[in-house]
Amino acid sequence: MIEVTRHKFPNGLTLLHHHNTSTVMAALVVMYDVGARDEVPGATGIAHLTEHLMFSGSRHVPDFDDALQRAGGVSNAWTSCDETIYYCVLPAVNIETAFWLESDRMLHLNLDDESINTQRSVVIEEFKQQALNVPYGDVEHLLLPLAYRVHPYRWPVLGRTVEELERVDNDTVRAFHDNHYDVSRATVCVSGNVPVERAISLTERWFGDIEPRALAPRQLPAEPFQQEHRALMVERHVPATAIYRAYHMPARADAAFYAADLLSDVLANGQSSRFFKHILSNGKVFTELDASVGGTIDPGLFYIRGRLCDNVNVESAMKLVDDEISRLQDDGPSQYEVDKYTNKALSHSMFENVDYMARAIKLCQMEHMLGDANLINTEEARYRAVTPDDVREAARTILRPDNCSTLTYSTTN
Repeated sequence: MIEVTRHKFPNGLTLLHHHNTSTVMAALVVMYDVGARDEVPGATGIAHLTEHLMFSGSRHVPDFDDALQRAGGVSNAWTSCDETIYYCVLPAVNIETAFWLESDRMLHLNLDDESINTQRSVVIEEFKQQALNVPYGDVEHLLLPLAYRVHPYRWPVLGRTVEELERVDNDTVRAFHDNHYDVSRATVCVSGNVPVERAISLTERWFGDIEPRALAPRQLPAEPFQQEHRALMVERHVPATAIYRAYHMPARADAAFYAADLLSDVLANGQSSRFFKHILSNGKVFTELDASVGGTIDPGLFYIRGRLCDNVNVESAMKLVDDEISRLQDDGPSQYEVDKYTNKALSHSMFENVDYMARAIKLCQMEHMLGDANLINTEEARYRAVTPDDVREAARTILRPDNCSTLTYSTTN
């Protein structure tokens, strides 16, 4: 049982707190309800750019990391399609330094032209390193718009193109920040050796008097049901032919998510999984074969990825995968398989929750995705409630040919 205190402030800020007396450290996590899904065509990648700008200094703190390091701390951040998370880890006795730093950049972030242009160059270089200069690096740029036609999940967090990042003007960047980085869209979590009374007091002191702005409501288009198989084949300088499939699946808060998660494990988690035992182990068709789920606020994607051995026919290789899926759809998994992968999922979650920083991040995500951080304590029951029939139904519902988008990389000579 993870004891979570939840406190809502009049300005809309949510504070989550977990007291861990086994450490002398503490983590302060600030999660903003903004991600790549809040962008518009012509300005994609801007959420990630704004994340970088949060480290460009504020009115009273010209160098965020230097000030934190002087207090014995470290920080980092990341952007997803649904959220942007910032964390500081430092000795618990210095936790107020982190509050001061986060408060100052929430109120007085440096968004001058020099800062924006500098960070724009950084994220463009990151785009090139991650998407253009590595094999299969553009998979999201090709697969997401194949699977999504109207929802903004159709572009990657990095943005659609380098050219969009180059063209977006600085006023648009500033407007994006002002429209989304608001105290009412922030969740603060304190985890570590900080008593709840001190956490509430510090939050009140550093964030309590920040006035919320009048923000435009979020209006995202619902993705229509996919009713046909979509396919794209590209030639690239890649080491081997590779196949990526994306199937639409339930959102993270949907009760059906848990069966979908276990379905991916039954197919591809470890050497006792079906893909490994029946396909990978012969070493003649695939060198890699995996399955995973996307846990997103809006309905996401279930992925199957495979990399082929040399001189293997793509159609015959994918028939092996389809046959394995068909067997699971017909017969379902055994109770032993469901129990095994349930235990593995819960064991992973338990070890993940031991770390105070990881726990703070997860609490923020549970609050954001599910609406209540205390639901972290119901995860075990939700997984244990999944039956073999539930997994079979997930396979039948999700892994349909007309619900699938397939991207194939072929090697160039």
